[in-house]
Amino acid sequence: MAHEIPPSVLIVTLGTTTGWGSSARELTDAFARAGARARLIGTGPARPVRTFMLTDFAQAWVARRVAERGIARFSPDAVVYCSITAALLWPLPGAIWLDSVAAENRPGRHGLWQRVVEQRRLHAAPLVLTMAEDSLQGLGAQTRPSAITVPVPVSPSGSPAEVRDIDVLAYAGDPEKRRLDHILETWARARREGETLVVAGIERDSSPAGVRFTGRLAPESYRALVRRARVFVAAPRREDYGIAPLEALADGCLLVSTPAPGAYPALRLARSLDPRLVSEDLAPALRAALDDPLPGYARRAAELLEPFSRAAVDRTVAERVLPRLLAR
Repeated sequence: MAHEIPPSVLIVTLGTTTGWGSSARELTDAFARAGARARLIGTGPARPVRTFMLTDFAQAWVARRVAERGIARFSPDAVVYCSITAALLWPLPGAIWLDSVAAENRPGRHGLWQRVVEQRRLHAAPLVLTMAEDSLQGLGAQTRPSAITVPVPVSPSGSPAEVRDIDVLAYAGDPEKRRLDHILETWARARREGETLVVAGIERDSSPAGVRFTGRLAPESYRALVRRARVFVAAPRREDYGIAPLEALADGCLLVSTPAPGAYPALRLARSLDPRLVSEDLAPALRAALDDPLPGYARRAAELLEPFSRAAVDRTVAERVLPRLLAR
């Protein structure tokens, strides 16, 4: 008796950030666990150019070329483009998995062509997948397509440290985007004698009092730091998804954050867990987290994170995404 050949799904991603690379691998694995022959192809790093318009065009063009080669080689039953940018110049319509839209993060002259093409692609796509419930919030109600929420899976990285000996942890791989200077200024006001802020993802020659920089770390080493931290602080200019705050919640940290714009699902969770810890002025929020943490915070965070678990994402991909993607 002949065995039915599993459906083939080609996932096309940009190689511009480690975040998109790891997220695309998670999606590929979810399709594979759902029974598909899932293949991931990426663009690799893009050559830097001067403007957002040129940057998006260059990345979209490379994604098109990579997709063309993958489609010719594998003849997939379906294609998924990871990010709206990867889909802007697609050679073949496919599903789009996105964290945000150009209508929101490319305002004014920065997105003159992207916003127009984005509308066409979203309405031509057989399926739109969003990382967060608010990923399409930049679109008007009349132009917003229906979508299925497929978050990047988040889970605890290991057993919590016996002693959480790091008072506050921040991640600042991109110090401007993460507003590191704002965090350091706030910490100088909020800190008490003997307390330390650890900043991961960046190295500096000198450190202010009560601050330690770790430089870039392997993912395992970074998550080990998270498990030792009492509080994770974030102050992004905007947050399209925000995997680091979600990971911090998964590993038992209290999350202190500014109310940044963007889909930013961890912000909604932080407000639900303890609204005192979400404030434009981080100093009193940090003191509340350090001096008066609400009991049961980590347990309630784990409950709220259940939809972000790998098991939940696998169910969504198997039961809702793959059948829709393969429907003719």
